[in-house]
Amino acid sequence: MEMVNIKINGIAVSVPKGSTVLEAARQTGIEIPTLCYMKDINEIGACRICIVEVNEGRGFRMVTSCVYPVSEGMEVLTNTEKIQKNRKTTLELILSTHDKSCLSCKRSTNCELQKLCHDYGVDQTNFEGAKPHYEKDLSAAHLVRDNNKCILCRRCVATCQQQYVSVIGANDRGMDTSIGQPFDLPLNNTPCISCGQCTAVCPTGALTEKDDTDKVWAALADPEKHVVVQTAPSVRATLGECFDMPIGTNVEGKMVAGLRRLGFDKVFDTDFAADLTIVEEASELVDRIKNGGVLPMITSCSPGWVKFCEFYYPDLLPHLSSCKSPQQMAGAVIKTYYAEKMGIDPKNIVSVSVMPCTAKKFEIGREDQSAAGVPDVDIALTTRELARMFSRLGINFAALPDEEFDSPLGDDTGAAVIFGATGGVMEAAVRTANAWLNGATEPIELEAVRGTQGLKEATVDLNGTELKIAVASGAAAAKVVMDMLKAGNPKGWGFIEIMGCPGGCVNGGGQPIQPQYVRDTVDLKAIRAKALYDQDKSMELRMSHESPVIKKLYEEWYDGFGGHKAHHDLHTSYVPRKKYNF
Repeated sequence: MEMVNIKINGIAVSVPKGSTVLEAARQTGIEIPTLCYMKDINEIGACRICIVEVNEGRGFRMVTSCVYPVSEGMEVLTNTEKIQKNRKTTLELILSTHDKSCLSCKRSTNCELQKLCHDYGVDQTNFEGAKPHYEKDLSAAHLVRDNNKCILCRRCVATCQQQYVSVIGANDRGMDTSIGQPFDLPLNNTPCISCGQCTAVCPTGALTEKDDTDKVWAALADPEKHVVVQTAPSVRATLGECFDMPIGTNVEGKMVAGLRRLGFDKVFDTDFAADLTIVEEASELVDRIKNGGVLPMITSCSPGWVKFCEFYYPDLLPHLSSCKSPQQMAGAVIKTYYAEKMGIDPKNIVSVSVMPCTAKKFEIGREDQSAAGVPDVDIALTTRELARMFSRLGINFAALPDEEFDSPLGDDTGAAVIFGATGGVMEAAVRTANAWLNGATEPIELEAVRGTQGLKEATVDLNGTELKIAVASGAAAAKVVMDMLKAGNPKGWGFIEIMGCPGGCVNGGGQPIQPQYVRDTVDLKAIRAKALYDQDKSMELRMSHESPVIKKLYEEWYDGFGGHKAHHDLHTSYVPRKKYNF
């Protein structure tokens, strides 16, 4: 690798040729502040916060470090008085049109603009003038757009483009510029897939998940309601970040303890329903293979991916497994099997989920998701919302003891745990299919589908039949897969896992917010996923069909695998969706 020699703040360093000044500074342990920059995604130099002074032999001048390349002999100054004054003025200009209601903002204390203003001593602006006002867009089930807090960094736009969806962009010009949908349509009238990736990268409170915590507080306060909660596999690997614990800390026991202290009547693990999903998906796959069903079969656990297919590839919907997601299967079991066992009217059960995914808020309102004649799940919270509930109640999360989920709907296997990582659903399904068709007694370790890359492939032997599989995460990778299917499936895939978010649920749109410099320099997806694979490896049961809870459920309630009752409760349907509603 060709290197160039430069000086940063008087320190001689050698960095790879082609590096930007920002990248070079990071390699030497200096963090230049940014607001719009996202590595490899949004490198546009728009916010002007990352300015530095460089000298390439003609005297010092100011440049934006995120886009300016280093050159041999360059001198760089990153924090002179002139630079600080310039950054402070830029922050004051941003604040001049910004809604500064920080006390009530969900992003307070975790807002990149707020932190920079604190660092540079900006608590007011010297600039007065036009201040546009925008009505909040509350149309979508999963998020709120408040352009009064938007700083036009365009991170959300770049992220939506990365997801292939591109339903948002810059409207108008100059002082009238705003981020929104084409023709100022409400977000729910566009082909938004509800993935929420935009909320995870927004540096301020302009994009936030739609907060449903008040609904939960109201249910918990209602003596007539039996309120239960389920938590998704990946939440245990991320929730600790909201309480300053190291990335990738598994906080399962503390999470359960905290939920009990909130007042839930039962605390269940969505993992049991992940095992249930695998058994149903494996049964469906085997049936399709044996009886000439539509192949390849594609998983249906991710509501963002399902919505993507309904919008962009409606002709390929028959490839989707008809299985409900684990969230919805858990809700269905709670309001049928559990309700009957406990002698509770399903109408009096409030079923709450804690998910890594904003699309889950959309999913609970889908049709054909009501096994007991009432919604399978009533309220879907994100990881971030749960953290705010703990904070409101004054729970010292780090000091909580470890407690276990309520049984039996809290028991699981390692196969269920890895659902939260891209490739986890595939590996779990193959473990069961391999056991059923090959008689395997040990779980297969499908290393080929692990890792955070967008598209992965492998071939497995199922009783003499080679099954070619693919795993895609992120809508852009999903598009590659679906375009290949439209072209005739030249690679011969028989089973495909697709997740709507890059890296899978550990990187869902409802996960804890990390500052962009952390997202740029730390592989969040890999570290969070490792916590799940480590738990899987330590568990006694690692194949879904081995779960005693699942066996008992099919014996007592579903009259064996593949029955009509299981199909009624645990399967759903899909609909082609119109992209724009004018």
